[in-house]
Amino acid sequence: MSETLAAADYAMRHWRAPEPGRIAPGSEAHKRAFCRMLLETHNPYKPAVIQWPRLSPEALARVTSLPIWDIAVQTEGRASIRVQSFAESVTDPLLRQALDLDGAEEARHKVVLSKLVEAYGIRLAPEPAYEKPRDPEWAWLVTGYSECIDSFFAFGLFEVAKRSGYFPPELVETFEPVMQEEGRHILFFVNWAAWYRRTMPWWRRPWFFAKTLAVWAFLIWERIGIARGLDRKGEMQDANFTATGAQQLGIDITPRQLLEICLAENDRRMAGYDARLLRPNVVPYFARLALRFLKRP
Repeated sequence: MSETLAAADYAMRHWRAPEPGRIAPGSEAHKRAFCRMLLETHNPYKPAVIQWPRLSPEALARVTSLPIWDIAVQTEGRASIRVQSFAESVTDPLLRQALDLDGAEEARHKVVLSKLVEAYGIRLAPEPAYEKPRDPEWAWLVTGYSECIDSFFAFGLFEVAKRSGYFPPELVETFEPVMQEEGRHILFFVNWAAWYRRTMPWWRRPWFFAKTLAVWAFLIWERIGIARGLDRKGEMQDANFTATGAQQLGIDITPRQLLEICLAENDRRMAGYDARLLRPNVVPYFARLALRFLKRP
């Protein structure tokens, strides 16, 4: 049984397209590659049978006191309905299959988190209704680029919590597949975005470019509100923990150290996939730019 689990875990982290030579962005080979990557690296674990480790009283207190569980559950709930809504608008069979899997994995993340909070007696605020978006493409772009931002910092914070011992090793090992799935999702998304932009009619490209800029502006504005901590309805926003996570974990780490760990973890989690696939580069670019202005401790 352990060998089966190890094989599934390895397959989730390593993949190469069978096509030889260069894979041109926007080509049919490109579409096949990023879709097959997602489909063939799917890890079929079932949240209902996850054995959550017994925690010491100190570790349990640390985990249950984190102010992230409401945010995490609601974020995955919104993500799943947004991805599924966009998938319903897609007619290409292979792309539709990959998007359906993406949405199913987002929904599975929500189940994993729900099982975790149930296992450790964490009380959640009532969940809002997850309504289908009026503009599925906009919602898919918001979800994809938001995950590119949040996953970059989540990779680093997860590693910081692991190194510091804030999360017990057993809990880290149990939750690890979810973190790697997020890496697959953003790899799939950035390749889809590049393929989609190159395959649309030329006269639609300026509008799509403007729409993409509007999504980034929306996400930046959303994160500017992090300092306030609450939205107009008084609800916690998705991005709060990724911006202030080290402080909320109670870990003493400088911004430079955190960015360096985030960059290293981002590279590590992407390293096993075909090098011909595009990588998320916007957030890592600005992280490296910021490092030029941050002094070493």
